[in-house]
Amino acid sequence: MLDDFMWRATLAGLFVALAAAPLGCFVVWRRMAYFGDATAHAAILGVALALVFNLSMFAGVLMVALTMASCVTLLSGRGYAMDTLLGVMAHSALAIGLVAVSFISGVRIDLSAYLFGDILAVGKDDLWVIGGGTLMVLTLLGWRWSALLTATLSDELAHASGIQPRREQLVLTLSLAVVVAVALKVVGVLLIAALLIIPAATARPFCRTPEMMALVAAGIAALAVTSGLKAAYLFDTPTGPTIVTLAAGFFLLSTIAMQGVRYLR
Repeated sequence: MLDDFMWRATLAGLFVALAAAPLGCFVVWRRMAYFGDATAHAAILGVALALVFNLSMFAGVLMVALTMASCVTLLSGRGYAMDTLLGVMAHSALAIGLVAVSFISGVRIDLSAYLFGDILAVGKDDLWVIGGGTLMVLTLLGWRWSALLTATLSDELAHASGIQPRREQLVLTLSLAVVVAVALKVVGVLLIAALLIIPAATARPFCRTPEMMALVAAGIAALAVTSGLKAAYLFDTPTGPTIVTLAAGFFLLSTIAMQGVRYLR
């Protein structure tokens, strides 16, 4: 029934929005946008491995996303600029994944569903996985929120407070990998980073505290998901790109509003 798949799509989108928005705040604060993009690009390689070894898609993507994030963390500061390292690893993983998928025989794969998402095809099992991943991310962020904020402000301040910055980086890495794994079905590899960054960037000018920014970003992401689903249904457009387009529209409106406020002052 129409209502069934639309309700599943809406719930899946809201789950991803609730997980991605608070995490996206840390991505914005730490200027990790390219890090998130690199982890998302590696997801296609995870899809290929899941199909080859008959694993669940979530497990394959999570494994590769964690490996990518861990490799970047280990190799950073060893003779390569971070943006160079991320660029090489992101595009290499995406290319290797696409090539690997082409060699899989006997399986018909709709690559566009993985690149741009296929939220309307979310099933009950997918919904449980997405909900579980969202709960994991929110639990991690809630547990380490204060420590993450301190480590984000300054490594020296973190050390003085008895906090290990690399441990907090690991928490963010794990959370980012889980979000990539659960968001693949909703917005796809090429749009995951946008759903992480855009709501947080939209909320930032209007919030005075980190907690408020996380809540406002979650609200903006949820509004983009619900509005995007409705617009995609009405205008017969790709759902994932439509959601991100509306999020980008909210960012544009917030930018115009802030410029207007500054002009009036």
